[in-house]
Amino acid sequence: MGHTSLRSQVMDSFARPATAEEIAQMEVLLSQALDEGALGLSSGLAYRNAIHAPTAEMAPLVAAVGQSGGVYTTHLRDEFAGLLGAMDEAFSTARNGQVPLVISHLKCAGAGNWGGAGKALGKLESAAQHQHAHCDCYPYTAGSSTLDLGQVTDEIEITITWSTPHPEQARRPLKEIAAEWGVSLLDAAKQLQPAGAVYHNMSEADMQQVLAHPLSMVGSDGLPNDPHPHPRLWGAFPRVLAHYSRDLKLMPLAEAVRKMTSLSAANFGLTDRGVIRIGAYADLTLFDLTMLEDTANYETPIAAAKGIEMVIVNGKIAYHQGAISDQRAGRMLRRTERISQSIPTFQPNKEQTS
Repeated sequence: MGHTSLRSQVMDSFARPATAEEIAQMEVLLSQALDEGALGLSSGLAYRNAIHAPTAEMAPLVAAVGQSGGVYTTHLRDEFAGLLGAMDEAFSTARNGQVPLVISHLKCAGAGNWGGAGKALGKLESAAQHQHAHCDCYPYTAGSSTLDLGQVTDEIEITITWSTPHPEQARRPLKEIAAEWGVSLLDAAKQLQPAGAVYHNMSEADMQQVLAHPLSMVGSDGLPNDPHPHPRLWGAFPRVLAHYSRDLKLMPLAEAVRKMTSLSAANFGLTDRGVIRIGAYADLTLFDLTMLEDTANYETPIAAAKGIEMVIVNGKIAYHQGAISDQRAGRMLRRTERISQSIPTFQPNKEQTS
C-alpha cells in the first residue's frame, strides 16, 4: 500500500502534514489492506506528494505494518547531501515500528555526493546488526522520474523523456532545449512541466559497491507507462547477470541470482517463491549465459535481452525462443504470513565499506 495513496484518500492537500484525525483514517485503510494481503507499506518521502509528511505521520502507519507482520519500504527523504540523515530516519522509524525495512534503490545522488557509498553501506551494515534491513539497487548510473525542479543542475546530464506542453522535446538533453530557447535550465524545465526526465546523477563506482553488497537486492524500478522509459525497464536483470557478474566478475552468478530471486521473495513475504525445490511454485527462467546480453539503452530503451530461451510462470511456459505464449498463468500474490524480522547474517567485505 502506497503512503501517498493513503494520503490521497483522506487529505485535501499534500502540501502539509496530515492531522491526527487523517492519520487515524489512514491507519484504518492501511490495516484493511494488510488484512487483505498487502505486503506492507511503501513511502516516497522525497517526492512532492509526501515531502511534507514528518516522521510523526509515518510512525503510527509503520507501527500498524509491524503489528500485521508486513514490510516497510521507503524511497528516502534525501538521496543527496542529506542521505545519511535520511537513512537514520528510516532505520529509526522501522525499528520503533518493529518492522523489516527495505530502502528503495540506495544511491549517492548528485556529483557532490559521489564517493559516499562506503559510508552509506557502513550505516546499513550497522543498522542490520540490530534490525532487519536491506536495500535494492538498479545497475545503472542514471535515475528516472518526473521532471523535478529541485534536481535541475548543470553538473549532470538531464534528458527529457516526455513533456505534456512540448512533446516534440522528448528524448532531448535539457541543456540543448534551454540553449535553443535562450533561457536558463530552470526556466526551460518549468516550461516543459509536466514532464519526465532521466538524471545521470550517480557514479559507476558507487553503484557497483551497492549492487555487490550482500544486503542489496536487484530491482529494476522501471516505469512501464513512460513513453520513452529508462533502459532498466527491459535490461536491469540480464545486465546484472551478463555484464556485472559474467563480464566484470563483480559477484558470482549464484549470488547475482540470489539477489533477484530468493532474497527478494524472503524480504517481501512471498512464500514458496524465488527458490527451486519440490513444492515451490515453478517460476523459472532458462538462459544461455554465453549469449545473454541486455540490448536496451538510453536511445532505444524498449528492447528485449538476447540469450533468454524460456520463461515459465507457475509451471506454464510463458515465453519460448522468442515466442510469447497465449497462456496467462500469472496470479495475484498476497502475503499469507508474517514476514520474518530475523536479523540477516553476513560477512562484510572491508573493500565494500572503505
